Amino acid sequence: MFTRLCLGGHALNPQTAGHHRPADLAREHGISPQTVRNYERDGVLPPAERTPSGYRRYTPVHAGALRAFLALVPAYGHAPATAVMRAVAAGDLDTALRTIDAGHAQLLRDRETLDAVAAAAGALTAPARSTPPGRPLPIGALAHRLGVKPATLRKWERAGILAPARDRVTRQRVYDADDVRDADLTHLLRRGGYLLAHIATVVRQVRTAGGPEPLAASLEAWRERHVTRGRAMLAAAARLDEHLRALSCSAAG
Repeated sequence: MFTRLCLGGHALNPQTAGHHRPADLAREHGISPQTVRNYERDGVLPPAERTPSGYRRYTPVHAGALRAFLALVPAYGHAPATAVMRAVAAGDLDTALRTIDAGHAQLLRDRETLDAVAAAAGALTAPARSTPPGRPLPIGALAHRLGVKPATLRKWERAGILAPARDRVTRQRVYDADDVRDADLTHLLRRGGYLLAHIATVVRQVRTAGGPEPLAASLEAWRERHVTRGRAMLAAAARLDEHLRALSCSAAG
């Protein structure tokens, strides 16, 4: 009966859990041996052992580190995944976990943005919504339409939410149909308690999509990307935990 090793939560036969070449690690993931060597160079993998002739020899711990890194990339991005693995290799678990926490916080903000955009798109495309005027409005008329002060519109402009043109003669601000739509959206989200910086992000999404109607059509795909990323985070957490346990067992043994 062989000795059980605590690597990744699995029992490994010490006679088969030996050393690996770069090609062995690369084959599992469909990448090149040079990519594996590059990951070692970048600190994603611990330094490899060397044979007397200078060839790299990777252990099961290296294999686990590579699995963890390649799971972290789709969950958090290449740079954060690299930062996590470097911190783990340096024994700085606090920094690694902080990097992961930042990724989860960003996903939560993205979900909140999606919810705000979905609510705004629905409100702006509702039949009861009054149609924006066909001609540009001066600041006073738009403020009256929304029931706010002109100073509020100027504040929204400073926050990067509105970008009105200027009348060629009077140099006064004038708001076209898109500006009015964005002002309506901003007013709606402010009533919902959203901060101006958050609203600016939402308005940019509406502008990029070309208006609320095409944006509404893309929301489901947007939400699905968030679900996919969340699932990737779960998978990455499992792989990283396996690697951390393998490191602990390696250090203890």
